[in-house]
Amino acid sequence: MKKILVIVPTYNEKDNVEKIAAAVLKAQPETELLFVDDNSPDGTGALLDGMAQAEPRIHVLHGKDKQGLGRAYISGFKWALERSFAFIFEMDADFSHNPAEIPNFLAAAENADLVLGSRYIHGIRIINWPLERLILSKMASVYVRLITGMPFMDPTGGYKCFRREVLEAIDLNRVVSNGYSFQIEMTYLAWKLKFRIVEIPIIFEDRRSGQSKMNSAIVREAIRMVLKLRLTPVKSRAARPEPRTLHTL
Repeated sequence: MKKILVIVPTYNEKDNVEKIAAAVLKAQPETELLFVDDNSPDGTGALLDGMAQAEPRIHVLHGKDKQGLGRAYISGFKWALERSFAFIFEMDADFSHNPAEIPNFLAAAENADLVLGSRYIHGIRIINWPLERLILSKMASVYVRLITGMPFMDPTGGYKCFRREVLEAIDLNRVVSNGYSFQIEMTYLAWKLKFRIVEIPIIFEDRRSGQSKMNSAIVREAIRMVLKLRLTPVKSRAARPEPRTLHTL
C-alpha cells in the first residue's frame, strides 16, 4: 500500500491537535501525520512531542521561530520527500478541513496528481463565516483566476493532496510565498508544469477554537504574489511530464 502523510502546521493549537490527530487516524488508519510547529508559545510543541512518543504514526518538526505557513509546509514537504510517502496532504489543525474527507481525496488522486478541496463547487459550501470574509474569499478567487488564467473555482483553498511527483518537480527552495498566497503559488506551479489537477467538493467550517491567522498583511502579500506569478516562468526540477487533461469533479 502506498504511504500517506498528512502535514498539519501549528501555531498555538494545543486545544486542537489531539482531536485532529484522532480524527485523521480514525478516517484513514494507515495515514501518518506530521505536525510542523512554529515555536508555539502556548505549549503546543511539547504536547505534540508527547503525542509522538505515544503514537508511532505521529511525527513532529519544530521551528525555531514563527516562520509562517509557507515555510512550515515547505519543511514538511522536504521531510516527506526524504521518505517513501506517495500522497502528501495539506490540512489545517482547526477542523475547518474535515478529516473524514481524506478517503475522497485519495479516490480522486487515483486519476490526478493534485487534488484540491473546493468550497465553491455545487454552490457555496462554507459554514459560520461572516459575510465580509465570504465576499473577500470569493473576490480573491475571481482575482486569481483572472490574473493567472487558472480555471479552478477555489484556487486559494488549503485542503490538498499532492502526489509526490508534483513536489519532486517543483523547486521548493524557490517557492517564496509564506501566507495564504502559498496555496495559490503551489497550485499555479503544478498547473504550469501540466500536472493533472482536479477539484472535489468539501464543506469548510470556520475554526472551532483558537484564533484565525488571517490579517491585512496576508491579503497584501497574496495580491502582489499573484501578479508576480503571472510574470515568472516556471521550470521543472524533474523530467517534465507530458501534457495532461484537466478535470473538475
